[in-house]
Amino acid sequence: MTTATPKALAGLKVLELGTLIAGPFCARILAEFGAEVIKVEAPDGGDPLRKWRKVYEGTSLWWYVQARNKKSVTINLKHEEGRAILRRLAADADVVIENFRPGVLEKLGCGWDRLSADNPALVMVRLSGFGQTGPMAEKPGFGAIGESMGGLRFVTGFADRPPVKTGISIGDSIAALWGALGALIALRHRDATGGARRGQGQIVDVALYEAVFAMMESLVPEFDVFGFVRERTGNIMPGITPSNTHTTRDGKHVIIGGNGDAIFQRLMRAVDRADLATDPALADNAGRDARRDEIYGVLDKWAGARDEADVLAQLAAAGVPASRVYSVADMFADPQYLARAMLQEAKLPDGRSFRMPGIVPKLSATPGATEWIGPGLGEHTEAVLLSLGYKAVEIASLRAAGTI
Repeated sequence: MTTATPKALAGLKVLELGTLIAGPFCARILAEFGAEVIKVEAPDGGDPLRKWRKVYEGTSLWWYVQARNKKSVTINLKHEEGRAILRRLAADADVVIENFRPGVLEKLGCGWDRLSADNPALVMVRLSGFGQTGPMAEKPGFGAIGESMGGLRFVTGFADRPPVKTGISIGDSIAALWGALGALIALRHRDATGGARRGQGQIVDVALYEAVFAMMESLVPEFDVFGFVRERTGNIMPGITPSNTHTTRDGKHVIIGGNGDAIFQRLMRAVDRADLATDPALADNAGRDARRDEIYGVLDKWAGARDEADVLAQLAAAGVPASRVYSVADMFADPQYLARAMLQEAKLPDGRSFRMPGIVPKLSATPGATEWIGPGLGEHTEAVLLSLGYKAVEIASLRAAGTI
């Protein structure tokens, strides 16, 4: 798994105080590109993600991916000595990432005012349900709440049924991406104002609902100008036609995106409807959307009379964007996934090989990599404390007291 290729974020020190998804995923992105990420966990079990979903030999397989390239340090933050260790770690860090409820770090004496006083160049990424300010700031909020308040759930599903969720915790993951982007923007400003020790640090405040809200396309101006409330529309894209899911003769599902003007003409010829390809009323998207039921009826009938392989082959020959709806089993056999190393092989602690997702994005000169999988609880505690200047006898005493 290891590589000698230079890393874009080598030398960057990140302290992760988060649990579960948003904070840890944010830190994981930085770790994949070379940042030294020190993850602080409670000694009595650590991050709950270690036990989430499918567990192999006592540890979640998700954990091995989410915590790859990180160092695990156990600290009991209920102990004053533990909080002192945390402050020493933050004083030496470039970035602190946390996703506690607002106010928790302040109660521990490790809030922004305290940490930035010791390290004025510090960048602090704070991920929470509703942000650090406002009347809802201190309320608990998971990704599902952010998806609901941010507008995503309202438009997801079919009009005659209740809203549905996507199959993953997309709200948390979107917030993590904004957090990583915000950290890099803030580091750029810090470097421009004096660098790692003399530059200007700042808070990156990411609210889960705002992270989702920022992805909601034209939702706001359409309501403000026209009073239009976007609703659930199933698998179609209202106002963008044709783009839909169609069921093939062998019961598979194929996405067909023919919403470009020239692409639409090729699509109609591929399904033996040259009359629609040359219909001037369908030459642009507005005209097609006005007759979308007719167009989707044509595509449903055509796809329903053919097996998936034939549908995909004919559309590929016509240069029309189309895809089966992939399961993970499809991904494992797909030549595109394999060619771009999107299924990386690694080894579990017992030596068993397994595959994990590849790194995104792909950088040509300084690509990311998996150096090691998610570590054991507290695996790096002693080494990290030694690097901070603690003596072996002090570490032993802290361990005996339950501080680490």
